[in-house]
Amino acid sequence: MKQLYTLLLFLAFTFTASAQQTQKPVLHGKNWMAITGKPLAATAGAMTFQKGGNAVDAACAMLAATCTMWDVLSWGGETQALIYNPKTKKVIAINALGVAPTGATVKFFKSKGYNFPPENGPLAATTPGTPGGLMHMLANYGTLSLEQVLAPAMELAAGYPIEAQTANSIEKNKALLKQWPYSKKVFLTHPGEEREAPEAGEIFVQKDLLQTLTKLVEAEREALKKGSSRKDAIMAAYDRFYTGDIAKEFVRGSKEQGGLITMQDLAKWKPIEEEPLMVNYKGIDVYKLQQWTQGPVLLQGLNILENFDLKGMGYNSTKYIHTLYQAMNLSFADRDFYYGDSYFAPEEPMKGLLSKEYAKQRASLIRYDQNNPGIGPGDPYPFEGRKNPYLKLLKQRGYELDTTKRNFAPTHDIRNGSSMAEYQERLWLGTTTMEAADKEGWVVSITPSGGWLPATIAGNTGIGMSQRMQSFVLDANLNPFNVVEPGKRPRVTLTPSMALKDGKPFLSFAVQGGDTQDQNLLQFFLNVVEFDMNVQQAAEAANFNTNQLWLSLGGSKTDDRKPKPGHILLHDSTPEAVRNELKKMGYTLSFDDRTSGPINAIYFDWKHGSFWGGSSNHGEDYGIGW
Repeated sequence: MKQLYTLLLFLAFTFTASAQQTQKPVLHGKNWMAITGKPLAATAGAMTFQKGGNAVDAACAMLAATCTMWDVLSWGGETQALIYNPKTKKVIAINALGVAPTGATVKFFKSKGYNFPPENGPLAATTPGTPGGLMHMLANYGTLSLEQVLAPAMELAAGYPIEAQTANSIEKNKALLKQWPYSKKVFLTHPGEEREAPEAGEIFVQKDLLQTLTKLVEAEREALKKGSSRKDAIMAAYDRFYTGDIAKEFVRGSKEQGGLITMQDLAKWKPIEEEPLMVNYKGIDVYKLQQWTQGPVLLQGLNILENFDLKGMGYNSTKYIHTLYQAMNLSFADRDFYYGDSYFAPEEPMKGLLSKEYAKQRASLIRYDQNNPGIGPGDPYPFEGRKNPYLKLLKQRGYELDTTKRNFAPTHDIRNGSSMAEYQERLWLGTTTMEAADKEGWVVSITPSGGWLPATIAGNTGIGMSQRMQSFVLDANLNPFNVVEPGKRPRVTLTPSMALKDGKPFLSFAVQGGDTQDQNLLQFFLNVVEFDMNVQQAAEAANFNTNQLWLSLGGSKTDDRKPKPGHILLHDSTPEAVRNELKKMGYTLSFDDRTSGPINAIYFDWKHGSFWGGSSNHGEDYGIGW
């Protein structure tokens, strides 16, 4: 009887996965595809393609538009991108994450009573990365001028009908915004009234930002008049932002409000072009950004899961959910301790962390009968021929590194901390994403962020400052690789993705949602590869989230960020039988009708020579193809 029940359950899950109906249709195109977090921004991408631009041009236009529309980010934030170059047939990684400014030290923040750098305000700001990242990508891989690419964003800055989501966020956060004079000036368009924020549909004008963008275009025009090349003209605009009058006003406005960023900080910062990290999963090469992001978590997860018959378990069966939950916990435990800025010592053990042999060892720790609440960081150093310098520290924290034991038991209580609602809200903190592809073969995946509402605007620039400093730690015992230091990048959650099969683009995908990003992207990828879903089905499919990890955002106390062992967020549609089985395995269940941030993706149909676009059925994310 039990075997019959198991067979019926497996068939039900298999049927659900393969025959899933979607609320939104798949997008199709043969010439280009543009998908991002706002309909108007997707339109900006489409307009750029219609001007003759390539996927890089379109992605930059969408990035500029979403920043201007405050799609949970601003121009003062950070940009992370993967680009497939059809000329070299290689994936390029763009690191346009800002750095900690002068004076941002452990001693400084602790002297002010912080356990982590603050969540909001000028002291939360890294140097702006998005303008430099955009101009670097455009200059080196685009085809249009900066003026052409910024045109939609400039039109939006001159006035666009603001959406309810952004307008209501302004109203919700108006008490904080009033603390910062330039934010108050821009956002609270009805001062003294009961509702001080703009209303939905109101034409929202940003004169200061429009002036800043105009200055960038003017710098490009002047350089072109003097005979500069297209690339050099764009970089003249770059220089005006980071060393010219824009930089001076940004720094002045930041310092006036208590910020630390200096002119030297802006001048020294540069976007970096990197080699992405990659693992092969069943013949598919999956690319992520380096360990200054959480991207390698997905790669570690795939290496671990390659040791299991996931398809045989059945989509979202009890065994499948349990196995993925444990694999993600193992990967996140390593992220929480070993990831950081690769340009600063100590050197992260990435070779060991991404080795197939280490993954097999980690996979062997998974128990099939219950959740393991004490999973901790592993020891990847032997897998790259080194000795772990942190064994003593890990043992002090209560982690047993004996790889023959399956039951880790930390000596400290990791169950204390913030309420589940507070934890979940910070776990989900979102941003936006953009995916673009064209018939010439260019593919772009971007997950930008920073400068979200409530943002501190730096002087009369109209630019919201980043809040990414909060992702640093002040205690080396938590993560010796991610301790704040001037010039250093915090380890961020932002994580675009790309996959190649047979040397050609296969998938380009990204999602918003803080620490859940690589959880949901992992499941999206498996939905396509293991369960034969198309991109729209995979984007809408029911995901689940593990809360057994250290939060990267929010929470002023250490306890606020501690893991919630065994806590799992499931979709409302989860069958009662699966719920009951998970409870017996030691899980604490919560439910929602949305278990993932909006996923945006492009699938490359080489058989028919077309693109398939997917965009989640909730949120404002939108795509256009042609």
